[in-house]
Amino acid sequence: MVLLISGSTHTGKTLLAQNLLEKHHYPYLSIDHVKMGLIRSGNTDLTPVSPHEELEGYLWPIVREIIKTAIENHQNLIVEGCYIPFNYRESFGEEYLTHIKATWLIFSENYINKHFDDILNFESVVEIRMPPSHLNKAQLEEKNLKNLNACIKHGLQYILIDENYNVNFEI
Repeated sequence: MVLLISGSTHTGKTLLAQNLLEKHHYPYLSIDHVKMGLIRSGNTDLTPVSPHEELEGYLWPIVREIIKTAIENHQNLIVEGCYIPFNYRESFGEEYLTHIKATWLIFSENYINKHFDDILNFESVVEIRMPPSHLNKAQLEEKNLKNLNACIKHGLQYILIDENYNVNFEI
């Protein structure tokens, strides 16, 4: 089984992947690690602050083929990152899709308003962000609403984080 975890920045994708790794012993792949490896090695002219669409367009074909390889080899894998396109299903035939389970983590406006300081305080709970982010509440609300609407439009599973941060993604 390949588990895809996506969502906007700070929603806890890496934390959920780490928790699933510890619970199920599935390895996980951080798309941010792939991104930084390609950037630091000089294999792309993109930068960590390149537009999201450019990064997704560059990274998704690589990640897509890693997913296919894992499925073909009957291996479990967790893939987490914000560069999974909402139309990801178009990248795979049915023989692959039966082995993929995906979810998006989405903060409600209510959660952001009540817990914005907590969101920032937990930004480095698994990985150290360098430098710390300069995220603002309006940006986070806008991106999460955009992701919610895209998930609904594409019929994708999502976990809406509204009152408390209680994320559970079952295999």
